[in-house]
Amino acid sequence: MTHGLAARTDVGAFLSRLVRLDAATVVRLRPADGHVQLWAPLPWGVLVGRSVAGGAAADATVSAAALFEEVARGGANLPPRRDADWRWPLPPASGGQVVESVPADEIRRVAAAAAGTLRTATREGVGGRAVGQRALRDALLDHVAIVVKAEQSTVDVSQRLIQAVVRMGFLGDSTESIDVRISGRWIGLSAPFGVAWLPPVQQFLLKPASPRTFG
Repeated sequence: MTHGLAARTDVGAFLSRLVRLDAATVVRLRPADGHVQLWAPLPWGVLVGRSVAGGAAADATVSAAALFEEVARGGANLPPRRDADWRWPLPPASGGQVVESVPADEIRRVAAAAAGTLRTATREGVGGRAVGQRALRDALLDHVAIVVKAEQSTVDVSQRLIQAVVRMGFLGDSTESIDVRISGRWIGLSAPFGVAWLPPVQQFLLKPASPRTFG
């Protein structure tokens, strides 16, 4: 069976960053109307997706590293299927409702600030006390960096989503605004080169005293 992926540069960009974050992860290929939607989980509980040109023969899950190697060498074969290893729900196919648009530079600023906080806290501790890097990382990922007003409620955009779109390269060099989307209890960020969704099961553990509000 062939993988059917035509946009090798786009696919390679997605897979290379994915494998860099988690060399053992899997990627799911879902065909849809002349393109293929690539989906994959990140280590911090976010699903990322990118639509690329192509025509996969079937909905299939494979090793991200194996597919990256195949695409990089110009091969067309689909790596051995690992459908049983896909254990995550997918966001609604409709893409949800856009509730606000946030400037790309603001997303970059918020991501950079979190990275700087992690470096400082790792080096100097918190309140004079040393704290494990993993505990710091998890607290920062759960930090709600942006709060969007949506009708009668608010939507909390945590660093989990922000780090996903930044570290996956979904912003590129674009100055376009990034859409905040909701679908039921799913929360997503839609960027020029991909989308990141936080599933409903994810819990937000830490909120800032005065988050930046848009809307």
